[in-house]
Amino acid sequence: MTIARLALDVPLHRLFDYKVEDALRLQVGLRVKAPFGNREKIGVIVELAKRSELPPEQLKTAELIDDGLPPLTPDFFRLCEFASQYYQAPLGEVILQALPPGLKKPNPPQRRAGKAKTGKPAKAAAPALNAEQEAAVHAVNISREYAPFLLYGVTGSGKTEVYLRLIAAALAAGRQALLLAPEINLTPQLETRLRERFPDTPIVMLHSDLGEAARERAWRAAFQGEARIVVGTRLAVFTPLPDLGLMIVDEEHDASYKQQEGMRYSARDLAVFRARLARLPIVLGSATPSLESWSHARHGRYTLLCLQERAVSGARLPDIRVLDTRRVKLADGLSPQLIDALRQRLAAGEQSLIFLNRRGYAPVLACPACGWISRCPRCAANRVVHLADQRLRCHHCGLETRIPRACPTCGNQDIQPFGRGTQRLEAMLASVFPEARILRVDRDSAKSRAQWEKLLQQIQAGEADILVGTQMLAKGHDFPRLTLVGVVGADAALFAADWRAPERLFAQLMQVSGRAGRADLPGEVILQSEYPEHPLYRAIAAHDYPGYAETLLGERRQAGFPPYAYQAILRAEAAAMETALDFLRQAASLPCVRDYPDVALYDPVPMRLFRLMNQERAQLLLESPSRPQLQAFLPVWRETLTTLPRKNKLRWHIEVDPLEF
Repeated sequence: MTIARLALDVPLHRLFDYKVEDALRLQVGLRVKAPFGNREKIGVIVELAKRSELPPEQLKTAELIDDGLPPLTPDFFRLCEFASQYYQAPLGEVILQALPPGLKKPNPPQRRAGKAKTGKPAKAAAPALNAEQEAAVHAVNISREYAPFLLYGVTGSGKTEVYLRLIAAALAAGRQALLLAPEINLTPQLETRLRERFPDTPIVMLHSDLGEAARERAWRAAFQGEARIVVGTRLAVFTPLPDLGLMIVDEEHDASYKQQEGMRYSARDLAVFRARLARLPIVLGSATPSLESWSHARHGRYTLLCLQERAVSGARLPDIRVLDTRRVKLADGLSPQLIDALRQRLAAGEQSLIFLNRRGYAPVLACPACGWISRCPRCAANRVVHLADQRLRCHHCGLETRIPRACPTCGNQDIQPFGRGTQRLEAMLASVFPEARILRVDRDSAKSRAQWEKLLQQIQAGEADILVGTQMLAKGHDFPRLTLVGVVGADAALFAADWRAPERLFAQLMQVSGRAGRADLPGEVILQSEYPEHPLYRAIAAHDYPGYAETLLGERRQAGFPPYAYQAILRAEAAAMETALDFLRQAASLPCVRDYPDVALYDPVPMRLFRLMNQERAQLLLESPSRPQLQAFLPVWRETLTTLPRKNKLRWHIEVDPLEF
């Protein structure tokens, strides 16, 4: 009797033995329906064995799924096994998470054929490359084995055109190309560019905003080699591709590549491992590379390719002015100089962008009489005022209530919003410029892909004069008539407790500044600050990413932070904070800790957002100068953690290479 060892989507680090009736058709990589407890689950055959530790009468029978899908490939399993080992996640969770939802249902709805797309765009001519772009394309194209490249290009330098030329070379060689983007809202523009350049090539998109059936069709087309170009967000890194010849990670610095739930993995880092596994080139592109990637390039682990000039002839980097607001009277957050610059752009028929990375009307509603504020009862955060729909909304757990007419504590009717968000800024601009067409772009105005694409069409068609936006507009977009960017409220991030905050703020400001002056019209950026002499702002004004990156790397070297150390975090959550902290204290005092002197464990502390959805959260940081030592310790420690008693439904997980603290 042949035993099928299955990976199941359960939080256990083990495989499960089953009998399968159709033994002659058994292959590693096929999916089966397997009874598990009182339910039926989808499993994937990982191994075939002649005997089981269980007696034959205790083995349950699984049923092969016959839907025409070939077995999952050895390369797919090697990638999943690496992810499981490195990120301390059960193999079953990794494998099943990598499949589209429709393939994980024991009784999926009947699949329907997708609608055939009518017509196709005319093939767009490829623009001439400048010398830097030519050199970058040539360097990648001559690679025949694993070769990681960091494409550092200033905003507007034509990184996307380099991607298109590399994809064209891969297609000409009969290979597939995988292009990763950090966020769904960047995929429409990439899809448009690709379909215009390759109108006869099958292209699929893979992201969570697709319907279940569409996502499964796209995944199958990629897996079976029908789709030659695959564009997707982080989960697409697992997509099995039989002819993969090129991988590209756009905006490689973006924190969205790190999954924050379930298996907490970095799609960028897995993409690099996958490229090495498949022995093919990978290009990581950014105007503000992550410090880890920049360090790899400095030390020769990655090949650095530089694009230092804007691609459009006559376009140049915008002038960035840091405006001292300490002695300036602001009108709802805007300086007279910024208002005057907006007025000039309106008169010239050009577009402007006011960047404020805080949605809603105001961050908090407060009572000046008794001090009540609109705290979320379930989280350690305030509910944000959304005036347009008269709601108080927690941006962490989603709890919504109506805005009260009076203070719930003392009855004072003069409760007031404090601070400002994009809605308040939009209302203020509408009052100052009643003739202007003002368009707000944030998660509230673009809740779906259809809404987002409609907003993009309005901007591209010139139907908006002033854009008010969050980080959704900060990167990847090309608006030729946008010549002014105003930055409001950036100072708060200068003093954040997170040591990664300066890197993130610099990247965010450089990216949003790069939206200005991308065509033949000159661009200007006005960055309002009460700390105009801060080194970060000086580097921004000078467009000096390399210099500021060296400064930050020097600080990290002195502090012993990544990339000069390797970290993991054990997080615990429970109904009471002391329960979570007590579990972490026990974890830190386990005997196996003493066997790994190169791994330091710090004291357990509450997380910054210490309460989320009525759960108290705490964490324990681990650090080591040696990645192999940390990786050797984690599985031993994790197994011992499973033996600790857990009170009151306490939950815990390990995160490797954490980005959030």
